[in-house]
Amino acid sequence: MNWIFLALVVVSVLTAAFTGSMQQLTDATLASGRSAADLALSLIGQMTLWLGLFGVVREAGLLKSVGNFVKPVMTRLFPEVPADHPAMGAMIMNIAANMLGLGNAATPFGLKAMAELDTLNERKGVATNAMALFLAINTSGMAVLPLGVVAVRAAVGSKDAAGIIVPTFLASACSTVCAVLAAKLLQRRAIFSVERAGAVDVDAARHKAIDAEALQKAEALATLTPEAARWRVAATWAVLLALLVALVRHLLAADGPTFETVRAMLSGWLLPVLILVIVTVGFGRQVKVYEAFIAAAKEGFQTCVTIIPFLVGMLVAIGMFRASGAMEVLVSALTPLVAPLGFPAEALPMALIRPLSGSGALAVMSEALKTYGPDSFLGYLVSTINGGTETTFYVLALYFGAVQVKAMRHTLAACVVADLAGPISALLACRFFFAGVPLMMIAGA
Repeated sequence: MNWIFLALVVVSVLTAAFTGSMQQLTDATLASGRSAADLALSLIGQMTLWLGLFGVVREAGLLKSVGNFVKPVMTRLFPEVPADHPAMGAMIMNIAANMLGLGNAATPFGLKAMAELDTLNERKGVATNAMALFLAINTSGMAVLPLGVVAVRAAVGSKDAAGIIVPTFLASACSTVCAVLAAKLLQRRAIFSVERAGAVDVDAARHKAIDAEALQKAEALATLTPEAARWRVAATWAVLLALLVALVRHLLAADGPTFETVRAMLSGWLLPVLILVIVTVGFGRQVKVYEAFIAAAKEGFQTCVTIIPFLVGMLVAIGMFRASGAMEVLVSALTPLVAPLGFPAEALPMALIRPLSGSGALAVMSEALKTYGPDSFLGYLVSTINGGTETTFYVLALYFGAVQVKAMRHTLAACVVADLAGPISALLACRFFFAGVPLMMIAGA
Protein backbone atom coordinates (compact mmCIF):
# COMPACT_ATOMS: atom_id res chain seq x y z
CA MET A 1 0.00 0.00 0.00
CA ASN A 2 2.93 2.34 0.65
CA TRP A 3 4.13 2.04 -2.95
CA ILE A 4 0.62 2.39 -4.38
CA PHE A 5 -0.07 5.53 -2.36
CA LEU A 6 3.31 7.04 -3.28
CA ALA A 7 2.88 6.26 -6.99
CA LEU A 8 -0.62 7.75 -7.16
CA VAL A 9 0.43 10.99 -5.48
CA VAL A 10 3.68 11.46 -7.42
CA VAL A 11 2.13 10.69 -10.81
CA SER A 12 -0.88 12.89 -10.09
CA VAL A 13 1.12 15.97 -9.07
CA LEU A 14 3.60 15.67 -11.93
CA THR A 15 0.84 15.13 -14.49
CA ALA A 16 -1.12 18.11 -13.19
CA ALA A 17 2.04 20.25 -13.28
CA PHE A 18 2.65 19.47 -16.95
CA THR A 19 -1.00 19.71 -18.02
CA GLY A 20 -1.79 22.89 -16.11
CA SER A 21 -4.52 21.33 -13.98
CA MET A 22 -3.11 22.08 -10.53
CA GLN A 23 -6.24 23.99 -9.44
CA GLN A 24 -8.45 21.03 -10.38
CA LEU A 25 -6.04 18.80 -8.48
CA THR A 26 -6.28 21.01 -5.40
CA ASP A 27 -10.07 21.07 -5.52
CA ALA A 28 -10.24 17.27 -5.97
CA THR A 29 -7.85 16.72 -3.06
CA LEU A 30 -10.00 18.71 -0.65
CA ALA A 31 -13.25 17.22 -1.97
CA SER A 32 -11.91 13.66 -1.73
CA GLY A 33 -10.84 14.19 1.88
CA ARG A 34 -14.33 15.36 2.81
CA SER A 35 -15.93 12.52 0.87
CA ALA A 36 -13.79 9.90 2.59
CA ALA A 37 -14.69 11.20 6.05
CA ASP A 38 -18.38 11.45 5.11
CA LEU A 39 -18.29 7.90 3.78
CA ALA A 40 -16.78 6.53 6.99
CA LEU A 41 -19.33 8.39 9.11
CA SER A 42 -22.21 7.24 6.90
CA LEU A 43 -21.16 3.66 7.58
CA ILE A 44 -21.84 4.02 11.31
CA GLY A 45 -25.57 3.42 10.96
CA GLN A 46 -25.11 0.42 8.66
CA MET A 47 -22.34 -1.03 10.82
CA THR A 48 -24.40 -0.64 13.99
CA LEU A 49 -27.47 -2.26 12.43
CA TRP A 50 -25.80 -5.25 10.79
CA LEU A 51 -23.30 -5.99 13.55
CA GLY A 52 -26.19 -5.92 15.99
CA LEU A 53 -28.11 -8.44 13.88
CA PHE A 54 -24.93 -10.48 13.53
CA GLY A 55 -24.80 -10.63 17.32
CA VAL A 56 -28.33 -12.08 17.39
CA VAL A 57 -27.33 -14.65 14.76
CA ARG A 58 -24.28 -15.65 16.78
CA GLU A 59 -26.13 -15.91 20.08
CA ALA A 60 -28.84 -18.02 18.44
CA GLY A 61 -26.25 -20.56 17.31
CA LEU A 62 -27.09 -20.01 13.65
CA LEU A 63 -23.46 -19.59 12.63
CA LYS A 64 -22.78 -23.21 13.40
CA SER A 65 -25.84 -24.31 11.41
CA VAL A 66 -24.87 -22.21 8.39
CA GLY A 67 -21.27 -23.31 8.71
CA ASN A 68 -22.30 -26.97 8.59
CA PHE A 69 -24.39 -26.35 5.47
CA VAL A 70 -21.52 -24.89 3.43
CA LYS A 71 -18.78 -26.74 5.29
CA PRO A 72 -17.60 -28.85 2.29
CA VAL A 73 -16.79 -25.73 0.25
CA MET A 74 -15.70 -23.24 2.89
CA THR A 75 -13.43 -25.64 4.78
CA ARG A 76 -11.58 -26.43 1.58
CA LEU A 77 -11.19 -22.76 0.73
CA PHE A 78 -10.32 -21.72 4.30
CA PRO A 79 -8.71 -24.76 5.99
CA GLU A 80 -7.17 -22.59 8.73
CA VAL A 81 -10.59 -21.27 9.90
CA PRO A 82 -12.67 -23.64 12.09
CA ALA A 83 -16.09 -24.38 10.59
CA ASP A 84 -17.91 -23.12 13.72
CA HIS A 85 -15.80 -19.97 14.14
CA PRO A 86 -17.65 -16.62 13.94
CA ALA A 87 -15.39 -15.60 11.06
CA MET A 88 -16.87 -18.36 8.91
CA GLY A 89 -20.43 -17.14 9.40
CA ALA A 90 -19.48 -13.51 8.76
CA MET A 91 -17.66 -14.44 5.54
CA ILE A 92 -20.64 -16.45 4.33
CA MET A 93 -23.03 -13.57 4.98
CA ASN A 94 -20.69 -11.09 3.30
CA ILE A 95 -20.27 -13.22 0.18
CA ALA A 96 -24.01 -13.95 0.00
CA ALA A 97 -24.89 -10.24 0.31
CA ASN A 98 -22.37 -9.34 -2.41
CA MET A 99 -23.78 -11.99 -4.72
CA LEU A 100 -27.23 -10.45 -4.32
CA GLY A 101 -25.92 -6.94 -4.94
CA LEU A 102 -26.59 -5.79 -1.36
CA GLY A 103 -23.43 -3.75 -0.84
CA ASN A 104 -24.73 -1.91 2.24
CA ALA A 105 -25.33 -5.21 4.03
CA ALA A 106 -22.14 -6.85 2.74
CA THR A 107 -19.71 -4.25 4.10
CA PRO A 108 -20.50 -4.63 7.83
CA PHE A 109 -20.32 -8.42 7.55
CA GLY A 110 -17.02 -8.11 5.69
CA LEU A 111 -15.58 -5.88 8.39
CA LYS A 112 -16.82 -8.29 11.04
CA ALA A 113 -15.24 -11.21 9.17
CA MET A 114 -11.89 -9.42 9.07
CA ALA A 115 -12.07 -8.68 12.79
CA GLU A 116 -12.84 -12.34 13.54
CA LEU A 117 -10.10 -13.56 11.19
CA ASP A 118 -7.68 -11.32 13.05
CA THR A 119 -8.37 -13.25 16.25
CA LEU A 120 -6.76 -16.23 14.51
CA ASN A 121 -3.80 -14.16 13.35
CA GLU A 122 -0.53 -14.90 15.11
CA ARG A 123 1.25 -11.97 13.43
CA LYS A 124 -0.80 -8.85 14.02
CA GLY A 125 -0.54 -6.34 11.20
CA VAL A 126 0.27 -9.05 8.66
CA ALA A 127 -2.40 -10.47 6.34
CA THR A 128 -3.13 -14.16 6.80
CA ASN A 129 -3.83 -16.54 3.94
CA ALA A 130 -7.52 -16.52 4.89
CA MET A 131 -7.65 -12.70 4.86
CA ALA A 132 -5.97 -12.56 1.45
CA LEU A 133 -8.32 -15.14 -0.05
CA PHE A 134 -11.40 -13.52 1.46
CA LEU A 135 -10.50 -10.12 0.00
CA ALA A 136 -9.59 -11.66 -3.36
CA ILE A 137 -13.08 -13.19 -3.50
CA ASN A 138 -14.59 -9.84 -2.50
CA THR A 139 -12.75 -7.88 -5.16
CA SER A 140 -13.63 -10.43 -7.84
CA GLY A 141 -17.19 -9.07 -7.64
CA MET A 142 -19.07 -12.40 -7.66
CA ALA A 143 -22.63 -11.39 -8.58
CA VAL A 144 -25.85 -13.34 -9.11
CA LEU A 145 -28.24 -10.37 -9.16
CA PRO A 146 -26.54 -7.03 -9.99
CA LEU A 147 -29.68 -5.15 -9.03
CA GLY A 148 -28.02 -1.72 -8.91
CA VAL A 149 -26.75 -1.90 -12.49
CA VAL A 150 -30.08 -3.28 -13.72
CA ALA A 151 -31.84 -0.34 -12.09
CA VAL A 152 -29.52 2.18 -13.79
CA ARG A 153 -30.08 0.52 -17.17
CA ALA A 154 -33.84 0.66 -16.68
CA ALA A 155 -33.63 4.33 -15.65
CA VAL A 156 -31.94 5.29 -18.93
CA GLY A 157 -34.59 3.56 -21.02
CA SER A 158 -33.18 0.10 -21.70
CA LYS A 159 -35.62 -2.39 -23.23
CA ASP A 160 -33.51 -5.24 -21.89
CA ALA A 161 -32.37 -3.92 -18.53
CA ALA A 162 -32.00 -7.40 -17.03
CA GLY A 163 -30.17 -8.81 -20.04
CA ILE A 164 -26.83 -8.46 -18.27
CA ILE A 165 -27.68 -10.83 -15.40
CA VAL A 166 -26.44 -14.07 -16.98
CA PRO A 167 -23.34 -12.51 -18.63
CA THR A 168 -22.49 -10.74 -15.37
CA PHE A 169 -22.82 -13.96 -13.39
CA LEU A 170 -20.58 -15.86 -15.82
CA ALA A 171 -17.98 -13.09 -16.01
CA SER A 172 -17.84 -12.60 -12.24
CA ALA A 173 -17.70 -16.37 -11.67
CA CYS A 174 -14.69 -16.60 -13.97
CA SER A 175 -13.07 -13.67 -12.18
CA THR A 176 -13.71 -15.32 -8.81
CA VAL A 177 -12.15 -18.61 -9.92
CA CYS A 178 -9.08 -16.72 -11.14
CA ALA A 179 -8.86 -14.82 -7.84
CA VAL A 180 -9.07 -18.02 -5.77
CA LEU A 181 -6.46 -19.79 -7.88
CA ALA A 182 -4.14 -16.77 -7.76
CA ALA A 183 -4.47 -16.45 -3.98
CA LYS A 184 -3.82 -20.16 -3.43
CA LEU A 185 -0.78 -20.21 -5.74
CA LEU A 186 0.78 -16.95 -4.57
CA GLN A 187 0.54 -17.78 -0.87
CA ARG A 188 3.13 -20.51 -1.44
CA ARG A 189 5.71 -18.17 -2.97
CA ALA A 190 8.67 -17.36 -0.74
CA ILE A 191 8.46 -13.66 -1.55
CA PHE A 192 5.00 -13.55 0.07
CA SER A 193 5.85 -15.70 3.09
CA VAL A 194 4.59 -14.65 6.50
CA GLU A 195 8.11 -14.71 7.91
CA ARG A 196 9.22 -11.93 5.54
CA ALA A 197 6.31 -9.70 6.52
CA GLY A 198 6.52 -9.07 10.25
CA ALA A 199 7.15 -10.22 13.79
CA VAL A 200 5.00 -12.58 15.86
CA ASP A 201 2.53 -10.95 18.22
CA VAL A 202 3.27 -12.23 21.72
CA ASP A 203 -0.39 -11.77 22.68
CA ALA A 204 -1.74 -14.01 19.90
CA ALA A 205 -2.43 -16.89 22.29
CA ARG A 206 -4.45 -14.59 24.54
CA HIS A 207 -6.51 -13.35 21.59
CA LYS A 208 -7.30 -16.95 20.64
CA ALA A 209 -8.29 -17.82 24.20
CA ILE A 210 -10.65 -14.83 24.42
CA ASP A 211 -12.25 -15.73 21.08
CA ALA A 212 -12.72 -19.39 22.06
CA GLU A 213 -14.35 -18.34 25.33
CA ALA A 214 -16.76 -16.01 23.52
CA LEU A 215 -17.70 -18.77 21.07
CA GLN A 216 -18.37 -21.27 23.87
CA LYS A 217 -20.55 -18.71 25.64
CA ALA A 218 -22.60 -18.06 22.50
CA GLU A 219 -23.14 -21.79 21.91
CA ALA A 220 -24.14 -22.29 25.54
CA LEU A 221 -26.73 -19.53 25.30
CA ALA A 222 -28.18 -21.17 22.18
CA THR A 223 -28.53 -24.63 23.74
CA LEU A 224 -32.19 -25.12 24.70
CA THR A 225 -34.45 -27.96 25.73
CA PRO A 226 -37.46 -28.51 23.46
CA GLU A 227 -39.84 -27.97 26.37
CA ALA A 228 -38.36 -24.60 27.29
CA ALA A 229 -38.61 -23.18 23.76
CA ARG A 230 -41.77 -24.88 22.45
CA TRP A 231 -44.08 -21.86 22.56
CA ARG A 232 -41.37 -19.61 21.18
CA VAL A 233 -40.80 -21.97 18.25
CA ALA A 234 -44.54 -22.03 17.59
CA ALA A 235 -44.65 -18.22 17.61
CA THR A 236 -41.67 -18.09 15.23
CA TRP A 237 -43.34 -20.44 12.76
CA ALA A 238 -46.55 -18.43 12.99
CA VAL A 239 -44.71 -15.22 12.03
CA LEU A 240 -42.90 -16.91 9.15
CA LEU A 241 -46.14 -18.48 7.92
CA ALA A 242 -47.84 -15.08 7.95
CA LEU A 243 -44.93 -13.70 5.92
CA LEU A 244 -45.31 -16.52 3.40
CA VAL A 245 -49.04 -15.78 3.03
CA ALA A 246 -48.27 -12.10 2.40
CA LEU A 247 -45.70 -13.11 -0.21
CA VAL A 248 -48.15 -15.35 -2.06
CA ARG A 249 -50.83 -12.63 -2.01
CA HIS A 250 -48.36 -10.14 -3.43
CA LEU A 251 -47.39 -12.49 -6.28
CA LEU A 252 -51.03 -13.25 -7.12
CA ALA A 253 -51.90 -9.55 -7.14
CA ALA A 254 -49.01 -8.92 -9.54
CA ASP A 255 -50.29 -11.50 -12.09
CA GLY A 256 -47.63 -14.08 -11.38
CA PRO A 257 -43.88 -14.11 -10.65
CA THR A 258 -42.63 -12.07 -13.61
CA PHE A 259 -39.03 -10.92 -13.63
CA GLU A 260 -39.97 -7.35 -12.78
CA THR A 261 -42.05 -8.57 -9.84
CA VAL A 262 -39.22 -10.75 -8.54
CA ARG A 263 -36.69 -7.96 -9.01
CA ALA A 264 -38.88 -5.46 -7.17
CA MET A 265 -39.40 -7.92 -4.33
CA LEU A 266 -35.71 -8.68 -4.04
CA SER A 267 -34.99 -4.97 -3.93
CA GLY A 268 -37.74 -4.01 -1.49
CA TRP A 269 -38.42 -7.15 0.52
CA LEU A 270 -35.09 -8.87 1.00
CA LEU A 271 -33.56 -6.75 3.76
CA PRO A 272 -36.71 -6.38 5.92
CA VAL A 273 -37.45 -10.09 5.56
CA LEU A 274 -33.87 -10.97 6.50
CA ILE A 275 -34.09 -8.81 9.62
CA LEU A 276 -37.44 -10.38 10.52
CA VAL A 277 -36.11 -13.92 10.11
CA ILE A 278 -33.01 -13.20 12.24
CA VAL A 279 -35.01 -11.61 15.05
CA THR A 280 -37.80 -14.20 15.13
CA VAL A 281 -35.47 -17.21 14.93
CA GLY A 282 -33.35 -15.69 17.70
CA PHE A 283 -36.50 -15.23 19.77
CA GLY A 284 -37.50 -18.84 19.09
CA ARG A 285 -34.16 -19.98 20.46
CA GLN A 286 -34.61 -17.97 23.66
CA VAL A 287 -32.10 -15.29 22.79
CA LYS A 288 -32.66 -11.89 24.36
CA VAL A 289 -32.64 -10.32 20.94
CA TYR A 290 -32.53 -6.67 21.97
CA GLU A 291 -29.71 -7.18 24.47
CA ALA A 292 -27.75 -9.29 21.99
CA PHE A 293 -28.28 -6.62 19.32
CA ILE A 294 -27.05 -3.77 21.55
CA ALA A 295 -24.01 -5.70 22.79
CA ALA A 296 -22.81 -6.48 19.28
CA ALA A 297 -23.78 -3.12 17.74
CA LYS A 298 -21.38 -1.23 20.02
CA GLU A 299 -18.53 -2.38 17.81
CA GLY A 300 -19.85 -0.39 14.83
CA PHE A 301 -18.82 3.09 15.92
CA GLN A 302 -15.27 2.15 16.90
CA THR A 303 -14.74 0.30 13.64
CA CYS A 304 -15.86 3.27 11.56
CA VAL A 305 -13.58 5.65 13.47
CA THR A 306 -10.66 3.26 12.95
CA ILE A 307 -11.00 3.17 9.17
CA ILE A 308 -11.19 6.95 8.60
CA PRO A 309 -7.41 7.52 8.16
CA PHE A 310 -7.13 4.60 5.72
CA LEU A 311 -10.08 5.77 3.63
CA VAL A 312 -8.92 9.39 3.56
CA GLY A 313 -5.42 8.43 2.43
CA MET A 314 -6.48 6.10 -0.39
CA LEU A 315 -9.53 8.02 -1.66
CA VAL A 316 -7.60 11.31 -1.75
CA ALA A 317 -4.82 9.65 -3.77
CA ILE A 318 -7.37 8.18 -6.20
CA GLY A 319 -9.21 11.51 -6.50
CA MET A 320 -5.92 13.24 -7.31
CA PHE A 321 -5.12 10.62 -9.95
CA ARG A 322 -8.41 11.22 -11.73
CA ALA A 323 -8.40 15.02 -11.46
CA SER A 324 -4.82 15.40 -12.70
CA GLY A 325 -5.59 13.85 -16.07
CA ALA A 326 -3.35 10.85 -15.40
CA MET A 327 -6.30 8.52 -16.00
CA GLU A 328 -6.79 9.87 -19.52
CA VAL A 329 -3.07 9.50 -20.23
CA LEU A 330 -3.16 5.90 -19.03
CA VAL A 331 -6.19 5.14 -21.23
CA SER A 332 -4.42 6.56 -24.28
CA ALA A 333 -1.31 4.51 -23.57
CA LEU A 334 -3.19 1.24 -23.09
CA THR A 335 -5.57 1.55 -26.04
CA PRO A 336 -3.09 0.18 -28.63
CA LEU A 337 -2.37 -2.78 -26.34
CA VAL A 338 -5.99 -3.88 -25.88
CA ALA A 339 -7.10 -3.20 -29.45
CA PRO A 340 -5.77 -6.59 -30.75
CA LEU A 341 -7.92 -8.34 -28.13
CA GLY A 342 -11.03 -6.75 -29.54
CA PHE A 343 -11.59 -4.71 -26.38
CA PRO A 344 -13.31 -1.42 -27.34
CA ALA A 345 -11.29 1.64 -26.43
CA GLU A 346 -14.53 3.33 -25.31
CA ALA A 347 -14.92 0.72 -22.53
CA LEU A 348 -11.34 1.01 -21.29
CA PRO A 349 -12.10 3.88 -18.86
CA MET A 350 -14.65 1.64 -17.14
CA ALA A 351 -12.15 -1.23 -16.79
CA LEU A 352 -9.56 1.14 -15.31
CA ILE A 353 -11.76 3.23 -13.02
CA ARG A 354 -13.77 0.32 -11.55
CA PRO A 355 -10.96 -0.95 -9.25
CA LEU A 356 -10.34 2.62 -8.08
CA SER A 357 -13.75 4.19 -7.49
CA GLY A 358 -17.30 2.86 -7.31
CA SER A 359 -18.87 6.29 -7.76
CA GLY A 360 -16.48 7.06 -10.61
CA ALA A 361 -17.37 3.79 -12.31
CA LEU A 362 -21.07 4.57 -11.94
CA ALA A 363 -20.54 7.95 -13.57
CA VAL A 364 -18.54 6.41 -16.44
CA MET A 365 -21.19 3.73 -16.98
CA SER A 366 -24.06 6.22 -16.92
CA GLU A 367 -22.31 8.45 -19.45
CA ALA A 368 -21.57 5.48 -21.74
CA LEU A 369 -25.18 4.27 -21.57
CA LYS A 370 -26.47 7.73 -22.50
CA THR A 371 -23.91 8.21 -25.27
CA TYR A 372 -23.96 4.80 -26.97
CA GLY A 373 -27.33 3.45 -25.78
CA PRO A 374 -27.98 0.94 -22.98
CA ASP A 375 -28.85 -1.84 -25.44
CA SER A 376 -25.82 -1.35 -27.68
CA PHE A 377 -22.91 -3.77 -27.44
CA LEU A 378 -20.86 -1.14 -25.60
CA GLY A 379 -23.78 -0.50 -23.25
CA TYR A 380 -23.98 -4.18 -22.38
CA LEU A 381 -20.21 -4.39 -21.93
CA VAL A 382 -19.78 -1.46 -19.53
CA SER A 383 -22.82 -2.65 -17.57
CA THR A 384 -21.39 -6.16 -17.26
CA ILE A 385 -17.99 -4.85 -16.17
CA ASN A 386 -19.58 -2.62 -13.55
CA GLY A 387 -21.89 -5.34 -12.26
CA GLY A 388 -19.28 -8.10 -12.15
CA THR A 389 -16.23 -6.33 -10.71
CA GLU A 390 -15.42 -4.47 -7.50
CA THR A 391 -13.54 -1.40 -6.21
CA THR A 392 -10.32 -3.16 -5.26
CA PHE A 393 -8.40 -0.37 -3.56
CA TYR A 394 -11.42 0.82 -1.60
CA VAL A 395 -11.99 -2.73 -0.32
CA LEU A 396 -8.34 -3.17 0.63
CA ALA A 397 -8.17 0.17 2.44
CA LEU A 398 -11.48 -0.41 4.21
CA TYR A 399 -11.05 -4.01 5.35
CA PHE A 400 -7.34 -3.96 6.13
CA GLY A 401 -7.76 -0.62 7.86
CA ALA A 402 -10.37 -2.12 10.17
CA VAL A 403 -7.83 -4.60 11.58
CA GLN A 404 -4.72 -2.44 11.20
CA VAL A 405 -3.07 -4.71 8.62
CA LYS A 406 -0.12 -3.03 6.93
CA ALA A 407 1.65 -6.00 5.30
CA MET A 408 -0.73 -7.29 2.60
CA ARG A 409 1.58 -10.07 1.36
CA HIS A 410 0.02 -11.56 -1.82
CA THR A 411 -3.42 -9.97 -1.42
CA LEU A 412 -2.93 -7.15 -3.92
CA ALA A 413 -1.45 -9.47 -6.56
CA ALA A 414 -4.43 -11.85 -6.28
CA CYS A 415 -6.86 -8.92 -6.48
CA VAL A 416 -5.12 -7.55 -9.57
CA VAL A 417 -5.55 -10.95 -11.24
CA ALA A 418 -9.29 -10.67 -10.54
CA ASP A 419 -9.29 -7.09 -11.89
CA LEU A 420 -7.71 -8.29 -15.14
CA ALA A 421 -9.93 -11.36 -15.46
CA GLY A 422 -13.14 -9.40 -14.85
CA PRO A 423 -13.17 -7.14 -17.94
CA ILE A 424 -11.78 -9.88 -20.18
CA SER A 425 -14.46 -12.32 -19.02
CA ALA A 426 -17.09 -9.63 -19.47
CA LEU A 427 -15.91 -9.05 -23.04
CA LEU A 428 -16.10 -12.77 -23.85
CA ALA A 429 -19.54 -13.13 -22.29
CA CYS A 430 -20.94 -10.05 -24.04
CA ARG A 431 -19.56 -11.07 -27.42
CA PHE A 432 -21.13 -14.50 -26.96
CA PHE A 433 -24.55 -13.23 -25.82
CA PHE A 434 -24.86 -9.94 -27.71
CA ALA A 435 -22.65 -10.21 -30.79
CA GLY A 436 -23.41 -13.75 -31.93
CA VAL A 437 -19.79 -14.85 -31.68
CA PRO A 438 -19.26 -18.49 -30.58
CA LEU A 439 -17.21 -18.75 -27.39
CA MET A 440 -14.57 -21.08 -28.86
CA MET A 441 -13.95 -18.64 -31.72
CA ILE A 442 -13.53 -15.82 -29.20
CA ALA A 443 -11.08 -17.83 -27.12
CA GLY A 444 -9.08 -18.69 -30.21
CA ALA A 445 -9.00 -15.13 -31.53
